Amino acid sequence: MRIRATVAAVTGALALSALAVPAVQADEKPDAGLSVPSGAEVFGAGSGAPAAGARAARATEVPVIKKVVVNGGKDIVVGTKSKQKVTVAITASSPSGIADAFAFLWHGHIDEVDGFLAPTQEFGNCKVSANPTTSTCTVSITIDPRSDDLWTSSLAGTWKVAAGALAATGSEEDFIWNDTQAKTRVQRFSKLTVNASPEPVKKGKTITVTGKLTRANWDTNTYKGYTNQPVKLQFKKKGAKSYTTVKTVKTSSTGTLKTTVKASADGTWRYSFAGTSTTPAVSAKGDFLDVK
Repeated sequence: MRIRATVAAVTGALALSALAVPAVQADEKPDAGLSVPSGAEVFGAGSGAPAAGARAARATEVPVIKKVVVNGGKDIVVGTKSKQKVTVAITASSPSGIADAFAFLWHGHIDEVDGFLAPTQEFGNCKVSANPTTSTCTVSITIDPRSDDLWTSSLAGTWKVAAGALAATGSEEDFIWNDTQAKTRVQRFSKLTVNASPEPVKKGKTITVTGKLTRANWDTNTYKGYTNQPVKLQFKKKGAKSYTTVKTVKTSSTGTLKTTVKASADGTWRYSFAGTSTTPAVSAKGDFLDVK
């Protein structure tokens, strides 16, 4: 099988192309000019997949992919420093059983890939189910935000999942492959702060609640303000079990938040952000305010 060589070639080419691409605006997706490896390349089936007639003539066994689950079905959230290990589980079946399965994540267009996240392992870790024709194989992907894995913030959002499986017939041509088998989201880690003042405060007086919403910037490996986003100001009265929303405030051009309310009772104030397709939801750690 030529999985590792093929994936390494694409990943390396992407890294080099990223260095050659001029600076772009945050909402632009740079064109790396790469293509997604084919199933024949991944599973080492000669120079390409056999023609449909040839495969039928030799009674080629084509597996069926039942499902692909990325990161346990959760969004992949990446910050600026910590590596994230993501597992992709491929469940497939074939009359002879499953010998191997593989998957990787990619971003862009099928012939113009600008993001590529692949396993370092050459073979999937396969476990046979109660039915011997079906197996679930896993591959692990480690994402390092300090490398070229996520070289620009414009890669946040939806990624495609290419996946395939190889039948346990002994032939490398008995495979199934789909460049767009599934989808997943890769998001920029978010942070949210809050501060309610003055403290203590007299009942009926004005409280000023400030905060800031930031998210990982993969271009600079720092956290930058998330602008013009609706954030809920919430209050939990002392002794209560849950928060109630008081109002919605929009972040400034630098991600800051500021609003005023009247002090009514002891309790905890916080800001809460619902999230977007590129940024996960986050709530600030509450700030307790003593009302005299």
